[in-house]
Amino acid sequence: MTNHTWQEAVDLRRLAAWMDRQQLGSGPIADPVQLAGGTQNILLRLRRGGQGFVLRRPSLHAGPEIRATIAREARVLAALRGTRVPHPELFASCLDESVLGAPFYLMAPVEGFNASGTPLPPMHAADAEIQRRMGFSMVDALLRLGEVDPQAVGLGDFGRPQGFLERQVARWRAQLTQYGTHAGWPGPAGLPGVEAVAQWLEANRPTPSRTGILHGDFHLANVMFRNGGAEVAAVIDWELATVGDPLLDLGWLVATWPDAGGRGAGSICVSPWQGFPAASELVAYYRERSDRDLGAIDWYVVLARFKLGILLEGSYARSCAGKASVAQGEQHHASALRLLQQASEQIAELA
Repeated sequence: MTNHTWQEAVDLRRLAAWMDRQQLGSGPIADPVQLAGGTQNILLRLRRGGQGFVLRRPSLHAGPEIRATIAREARVLAALRGTRVPHPELFASCLDESVLGAPFYLMAPVEGFNASGTPLPPMHAADAEIQRRMGFSMVDALLRLGEVDPQAVGLGDFGRPQGFLERQVARWRAQLTQYGTHAGWPGPAGLPGVEAVAQWLEANRPTPSRTGILHGDFHLANVMFRNGGAEVAAVIDWELATVGDPLLDLGWLVATWPDAGGRGAGSICVSPWQGFPAASELVAYYRERSDRDLGAIDWYVVLARFKLGILLEGSYARSCAGKASVAQGEQHHASALRLLQQASEQIAELA
């Protein structure tokens, strides 16, 4: 939340009054602490009546699209209640913007840690077998998510599963074109191979897998692991969730998975990395435990690299126009180039 404090976005008295109506704790709100949550959303940990809560709402200047994702995220978390998918427990959500000036929801705190960006805790850092199980635990989370029937949990009208794969390439080609509005961006020519990858994806599109819920951004920075073990405590940041082909989440995990040095796509970085399984082992683990046909998994990985490369290029385009950090923009551009190079090499190997 750049240049603003959480106090400007969260009126604790109004929040307490709303919590009274929801029968969520009693008495004054205590110990509010802002958590790391990016620039588009505010995460505030607090206590009331001896119980812990985490509030999530858009930042002060977030546009309508970001505000809408809060409502979507809350709906997904509500739908996952009672399933085997590790996720933060949702207490209640509020779409009435008169309460805090934006949609928000309250969830249970997740006791765990994020493996990306800071060194692993001592217990996890010292045990290669724990690291290995951490990787497979992420696949377990995807398998559990893939088992959930969207219709059965009230998400039958969430997303547009019909034609999901058919829309992907056109959708992200259009996104890349839109970056042309940012002055100073060199254009698609600055992403060698992007059009060839797009053409290959269109020519080789597989029959879709069984419809299911997608997280939409499933990678190491969006999961929290248990402090005392290798298991995923919760998959977080469900704002890009939809209903479509769940194999794209597996492709996304492979596309973002770190190399031998522990560095993955974007800003993902895990240290130490030595014990984690290879991406090919994650796919084999999924294949052995799922009834989905993974014969076309390479296509999903190429699509993930194509899509993520274009998304990361957006950060670079904004930085070229002075609307984002130059250092981060250049880092994301380098990652986009790397992803598209990996996609091109993967296509060549399949030829």
